[in-house]
Amino acid sequence: MSITNETELMGMKQVSYAVAHTLRRMREYAQVGMTTEELDDYGAQILREFGAKSAPFLTYGFPGWTCISVGHEFCHGIPSSQRILKEGDLVNIDVSAELEGYWADNACSFVLGKDMEGHQKLVDTSKDILYRAIMRIKGGVRISDLGLFIQTEATKKGYKVIKNLAGHGVGRSLHEEPDNLLNYRDRYDHRRFKKGSVVAVETFISTTSTYADTQDDGWTMVGNKGGYMAQHEHTILITENKPIILTEMNGI
Repeated sequence: MSITNETELMGMKQVSYAVAHTLRRMREYAQVGMTTEELDDYGAQILREFGAKSAPFLTYGFPGWTCISVGHEFCHGIPSSQRILKEGDLVNIDVSAELEGYWADNACSFVLGKDMEGHQKLVDTSKDILYRAIMRIKGGVRISDLGLFIQTEATKKGYKVIKNLAGHGVGRSLHEEPDNLLNYRDRYDHRRFKKGSVVAVETFISTTSTYADTQDDGWTMVGNKGGYMAQHEHTILITENKPIILTEMNGI
């Protein structure tokens, strides 16, 4: 969406605070021995306290309040009473919600407890690239240049990017124009970011794969060549200078 008045700005700030606060609290609450269903229930409780509703459930009928992916799962993992978190797990939590007609989206990957399998570098790389990519966005910047930057920085660190997952516009629904904010350069994409618009910018940094495939449950995605992926996401408001990170309080 494009922000045209103070009411819209306040609406986006409120829903962005709700999803950012929920994501941060869920990350802090996660512990070894907990099921992903328990973690999702905790997130659901926080969102309800804000009066917010799960965006993936409202939009797609997703079977959970938040997406929680573990280990080789890249994204869209279904919370489960059978999935127990273990020391050193690579965990991804994606929280998006609707509040009073406004929508926001954010996500993060993190290592639970001790980094027993060496995932922290991947997590740090994804987080660092996201922040530096966001700082390059302003009105008039080519969308394809953002993808080029993300891919170039990932390659420098020895990683790949997932080509069929992307950021997107957000605000009056979960996915809006501009859609397909890719993590690589599409030379046929001549669009530019517009001042006043709201977008969810995401990094999808992978150790091995370049595409994500949907599993038999219809939701969970894993890499076409295996490996691991770290994702980080912020909802931002584009200005003529540095963007405003609406979900900044999530701490990623």
